[in-house]
Amino acid sequence: MASDLKRRVPSAIAMIVLALAVTWYGGLPFLLFWTIAALIVWYEWTTIVRAEPRTNVMAAGAIAISLAAVLLGFNLPLASFGAVVAGAGFCALLANGNQEARAWSGGGLLYAALVFVPAVMLREDPKFGFAAIIWLYAVVWLTDIAAYFFGRFIGGPKLAPVLSPKKTWSGAVGGTLFGVLGGVSAASVANARFAVMSIVIALVVSVVSQAGDIFESFVKRKFGKKDASGILPGHGGVMDRIDGFITAAAIALLIGLLHGGVIAPATGLLRW
Repeated sequence: MASDLKRRVPSAIAMIVLALAVTWYGGLPFLLFWTIAALIVWYEWTTIVRAEPRTNVMAAGAIAISLAAVLLGFNLPLASFGAVVAGAGFCALLANGNQEARAWSGGGLLYAALVFVPAVMLREDPKFGFAAIIWLYAVVWLTDIAAYFFGRFIGGPKLAPVLSPKKTWSGAVGGTLFGVLGGVSAASVANARFAVMSIVIALVVSVVSQAGDIFESFVKRKFGKKDASGILPGHGGVMDRIDGFITAAAIALLIGLLHGGVIAPATGLLRW
């Protein structure tokens, strides 16, 4: 465990510092940071599912992600969404293989788009954008960290032995508990008047974050991969590191849109 932490901690600290810096600054640096992450995830996904013709599928997806990012930068979320959907359809048509193989290629682009679209849309909310992203980090990171240590020290019954043998129920419960505490604390610091909904929404986002982790494990196991890549020392690939954030950001944006609308999704997420 000690050697595992020694490999994980330095790169984790560097990623956290960089993420916090671009989140504080917002705007173009934040958009670029998460768009680059999305492009890397797209590369990792096409590698995992063995999309062919590899270069063509990867290039088509990269163009779609880049176009969607530009449109999002100009505050055109619906057009950005259209670019993603069209790109996913094109990648599916471009890919070789049967219907399932094509679905994995096209679906991967939708997954990669979730890396940056929800986060950028939340951050662009002028009133609570920064607070919403910090809240999201608090929930996801504390869920991940607590699940790791609870699972290591307490152990017990496996959560999803077929999909992710290392995950335990103790880790899931401990991660959820600390994720909720992190969300409530971050909302309180932001003076978001979250009330009881802070617990409910943080609970939902924490659970969905862990579901995202399990989903990524399922994809890797289906295609016989241990890690998405080796780009991050001690962590594997970018997808391995942000799998929980991807799904958590997506559900957080959905909640924010339903309550606050397209103009103020972060406010809709944090103020009830």
